[in-house]
Amino acid sequence: MSPADHPGPIAAEAGSDVEARLPSQLSPDQFRVLASVGVSRAVLPGEELFGRGEDGQSMFLVDTGEVRLCFDDGLVDKLLGPGQYFGELAVFIGRHQRFARAVAETAGVLYEITQDAFETLIEREPAHVARFMRRSFAYLVAGEHQLVQGLRRRNEDLLQTLDTLRQTRSELTVAQQLVRSDDLTGLSNRRGLYRYLDELGHQPLAGQRLALLLIDIDHFKKINDRSGHLAGDSALRAIAEEVRRMAGPLELPCRLGGDEFALVLRVADRGELANRALGLLAAVRSLRLPSLGESRLSVSVGGAFCADPGGWAAWYSQADKALYAAKRQGGDAWRLDE
Repeated sequence: MSPADHPGPIAAEAGSDVEARLPSQLSPDQFRVLASVGVSRAVLPGEELFGRGEDGQSMFLVDTGEVRLCFDDGLVDKLLGPGQYFGELAVFIGRHQRFARAVAETAGVLYEITQDAFETLIEREPAHVARFMRRSFAYLVAGEHQLVQGLRRRNEDLLQTLDTLRQTRSELTVAQQLVRSDDLTGLSNRRGLYRYLDELGHQPLAGQRLALLLIDIDHFKKINDRSGHLAGDSALRAIAEEVRRMAGPLELPCRLGGDEFALVLRVADRGELANRALGLLAAVRSLRLPSLGESRLSVSVGGAFCADPGGWAAWYSQADKALYAAKRQGGDAWRLDE
């Protein structure tokens, strides 16, 4: 078979052992008949006989020396020696595009047979040519089968590689989420908040207003001192869950650190913002944690509308001022920075 020429779909029923059952080179009689219409050509090591993608107009017989067929695309090169042939599709069908690059591995002698010379041989030695063509087509079928099997293996390798890349990307996404999440509560941390704020410019508000609620647990130091840090952690997780429940699909619940939380909201007006804040106060007030005994939880909430100028620092300052106004009232209350 000539691996230098790439056949189209020839025969799916060809067995993978066809090539093993066929002799690997021409018999002396077959070689003599074919060489009788060829032109002898001496070659030097490294000399290129044809390049990949060229239109083939002749086939070659190797009389002495060796020729290497280079396929690229990850396919193994083929080394041909005396009595073997390559490029035969060029004389079978004419001007066939070469599938490989042919380079002389050593000095040697080849016979080059053009399509016209091969046509002459068909008229002169039809029986010999028929046997040669049957043999060549059998090799082509075997070669195509091996090519398909190789492509299947390569496709499987590609699928496995893609799966590994997807898994790696998934792990990277999880890692990025962990970096942007608070370990204790699972809410976004400041890094996650800043990422969210960066993306706000690409998200239309559709007639809504952006607002910020700052939430601070009332008397949290006393909870830690009286009931211990485990109870304090339990309180943080419980309140974080209420903050999370208050957030809509495009809103961000966040733990800023310590006992301070933030909730970035999209609301229609002041009335809706007040309802969201009051709903959070009531939800926290109704919490009952065994680790706190008879103690009750409450929070103070400060709100502000986020105007475009100023950015996060200005919004935080406004909401923080309202938060401390609620704290001064004794907590369990909310205030809006007007």
